[in-house]
Amino acid sequence: MCPSLCSQVPAQLVWHRALKPGRAYVLTNLRVSRVSGHPNRVWRTSPSSHLLPLRLECVHEWDLELDRPLSEADSRPLPMPRNSRNRKEQKDLVRDSRVLSYMGMVTGVLNEPAGLFELDRQLELCLAYQQFPGIRQVIRPGVSLELQDVHLLQSLGGGTTRPVLAPCFRGAVLLRAFSRLKPEIQPSHQTQGASLYKQLLWERQLALPLYLWTVKALMELAHKLCPHVLRHRQFLQHSSPGNPSLALQLLAPNLDVLAPPCSPSWNPQKVILGEPHHCPLQKYTRLQTPCSFPALATVVKEGERRAWDAFDPQALLPLPEASHLTSCQLNQHLSWSWLRLLPSAFQPPQVLLGVLVASSHKGFLQLRDQSGSLPCLLLDKDSRPFSDPQFIGVVVRVERFQLIIERNVKSSYPSWKELSITSYIQKQKARVYVQFFLADALILPVPRFSSPLSTSLTSPRTKPTLPEDLHIAQSRLFFLSHKEALMKRNVPLSPAGSSEMPKLPLSFLVSGSWLGGTQRKEGTAWRPSEPKGDNSKDQKVLLLFVGSSVRWFEFLHPGQVYRLVAPGPATPLLFEEDDPSCMSQRPLELAGCTSCLTVQDDWILELESSQDIPDVPSVNKAETSLSDLFSSNCSDSLVSFSAEILSRTLCEPLSASLQMKPGNAQVARECVKLTVALEIADCQFPPHLDIYINGPHLPPPLGLLPGARVYFSQLEKKISRSHNIYCCFRSSTYVQVLSFPPEATISVSLPHIYLAELLRSDQTPFQATASCHIVCVFSLQLRWVCSHCTSLCVQGRCTLQGSTCPSKTSVSQASLRLLVEDGTAEAVVTCRNHHVATALGLRPSEWTSLLEFVRGPGRIALQFLGTGAHLEPSAKMNDSLALFLRTLCSSISVLRPIVLSFELEKKPSNIIPVDPPRLQRFQCGELPFLTHVNPKLRLSCLSIQETEHTSFREASAFSH
Repeated sequence: MCPSLCSQVPAQLVWHRALKPGRAYVLTNLRVSRVSGHPNRVWRTSPSSHLLPLRLECVHEWDLELDRPLSEADSRPLPMPRNSRNRKEQKDLVRDSRVLSYMGMVTGVLNEPAGLFELDRQLELCLAYQQFPGIRQVIRPGVSLELQDVHLLQSLGGGTTRPVLAPCFRGAVLLRAFSRLKPEIQPSHQTQGASLYKQLLWERQLALPLYLWTVKALMELAHKLCPHVLRHRQFLQHSSPGNPSLALQLLAPNLDVLAPPCSPSWNPQKVILGEPHHCPLQKYTRLQTPCSFPALATVVKEGERRAWDAFDPQALLPLPEASHLTSCQLNQHLSWSWLRLLPSAFQPPQVLLGVLVASSHKGFLQLRDQSGSLPCLLLDKDSRPFSDPQFIGVVVRVERFQLIIERNVKSSYPSWKELSITSYIQKQKARVYVQFFLADALILPVPRFSSPLSTSLTSPRTKPTLPEDLHIAQSRLFFLSHKEALMKRNVPLSPAGSSEMPKLPLSFLVSGSWLGGTQRKEGTAWRPSEPKGDNSKDQKVLLLFVGSSVRWFEFLHPGQVYRLVAPGPATPLLFEEDDPSCMSQRPLELAGCTSCLTVQDDWILELESSQDIPDVPSVNKAETSLSDLFSSNCSDSLVSFSAEILSRTLCEPLSASLQMKPGNAQVARECVKLTVALEIADCQFPPHLDIYINGPHLPPPLGLLPGARVYFSQLEKKISRSHNIYCCFRSSTYVQVLSFPPEATISVSLPHIYLAELLRSDQTPFQATASCHIVCVFSLQLRWVCSHCTSLCVQGRCTLQGSTCPSKTSVSQASLRLLVEDGTAEAVVTCRNHHVATALGLRPSEWTSLLEFVRGPGRIALQFLGTGAHLEPSAKMNDSLALFLRTLCSSISVLRPIVLSFELEKKPSNIIPVDPPRLQRFQCGELPFLTHVNPKLRLSCLSIQETEHTSFREASAFSH
């Protein structure tokens, strides 16, 4: 038993430096007393006590008779240590630390303010649980230490892999030898934060695994934000009530769950005097790292790495479909794809953190730290766009997000057989950005004592809001009614006197109305509007944002009221004078505006509440009616609608597939095709529409992904030669993302309908399933074509005339036209490629053998009229093959009941009305019948399933 000694005599406090662990002493005139708040008794010195070295020949021992033991343990059960992750952990997960003595040399200083050092290059030493801050300043590499009664903790987790030695109040740290090395000058940021570490440790009673993770997380945050946003001293300062430091606010969401603030705090006397010994280091639980705060440049690199690791051409193009695609089709399908990464995809989960800035070069928002930037797309609640510029320069912390990686690949695969060879990929490029809701983010303003260097992380040339000490400014309110696309426009910005050709910068236009006159700043408030000279003058205006002012693009949205602020001395008619370089008079008249104003780089934009401003016009979101959208008399008009994006692909432009560049080089232009489903109220089957994005609108805006809901304003409506409606992006187009793609992919089964339901003019599904019967085969064509030029291949050789084709690869293509009926209507179904094999009831091996028979002639085509089959001249050279196909197409293996999944051959946007039923005469014996017959539907096969209650003979019965 080790007795406990307590001394409170001021003259005896110097004994603390004389007493050394491991040596024996004699203390005289001791008394037994109690310590307040502690159940055990201790020895207490008196003013007449003396400290003498022990001499065994001069000491006589005798036993004390006490009414209770000197060290009586508390009879209550020991409380379990606080678990940093879950207070109800199973007992087998709680580990006991080992108490031992250790002597070693300090080989590194990990974090001096946090009390973390390295011993012998294989252990970590934590002195945070001892209240001896002075000794940390003495410890440096080369110092030899002796640790007595120190706790050894292994496999702590939380980002720590090495064992940790940590003395508690009962342990001792002895300095055995000084260092011979020259003291290293520690950077200033490594000497800050001691008070914050101590505050977190004692107020939240952090266990060692959680304390080590907290220290690591604070260092990650400091490296991300300091010194450009805050100095290290400011970031890691001690938090006071009502004024928490930025570091504590960023860690609070995690610490409030893992270790909420506790009361009362730890009692050092109880740790020192308690028998048996119990301290925060005695028991511990391995900590799974709660989260990490990676550098944004690391997030971008990791997203690109995972995107390309997951890029598998064979997975993007399943074999049954890819085996029939030509080289051009194959590479076009692989040219664009996307990958979404959720926080759960990372281990540990990642928390994105950075300063929100607005790019003056790209026009979108960015999260930025010292390592780099990450483009982001934000949405406010209720699908409202993010529109408050005051958020520029704030610190954003977000745990729930979608990391999007768009992959663009330029490849030259000859055919599907080479999809596993990566050398055919010529160029690959990725666009990485993050999208999240504002409600899922923690928004923290940067404290006022921020560093002057913080301007490097905010908008160039200007700060997001006016400084308080800037009292000279003028402003004017305007209501925004329409915003156009961000694109390169013919507004040259070359310096005066420059001989270089002016470049076309990014710019955009907004139209709206002035609300009142110019207001001047008086202190921190704005004076009333100045009287206007001509109240009858139209207040409509067109604002041009070009150069650095494009940073306001993401904040401007129709229906909002903004204040345009021009700092500096008052200039008469600053907001009234027209800019002659902005736009000519004719476009202004077409836009319904009387003036055009170019927004200067140093002007500032502020969001105002329309409720406090009288006479604010109301603008409802324009939606083109379905009848106007699909009418034939509104070609080349502007339409607006909300829709869900179903697919996104790269294709050739509608006008021309090639454009000339200097050097007579022909380069294929890109065009993005969006297939969308219109959002129409009370419509069970929304119609589909194609939207094309090309020219100066590429790359497309962020967020145009399959599954996203988007509002398109002022798209140009077009009518194709096949009478299909489609739309194109124009300079007047405004796009607003309403919702992100759902995190979980939900597979929706196709509706099961009768074919007669497709004859209705409204609410017709574009894709559906029907149980029907194959009545007859109209035509069948099998051929082999060159994968490069799509010319016919005979005996595997390209038959292109007049030139030598570089490709020696051919692919098979097949098409089949069937007549099906389900008792309500008839439909002509077109099956292509691998669906032909399913329609003919052939097994994969039989289908492969049939295609090999066709390789010799290169092509065989049959037209079925009545009871016979008419062959084209190319097929007459193989009568046995033609006989087999004619017999097969008329057998019960083909003419059978099936479950057909299909899509309309013409989109519901086709403006040609459905033909009315026509009279047709039928002969039944000697009696003629005259009845109305509906026109045959035209469908494209998606898949064919066999009915469950029918069995058929195998197609191999017709084989040779």
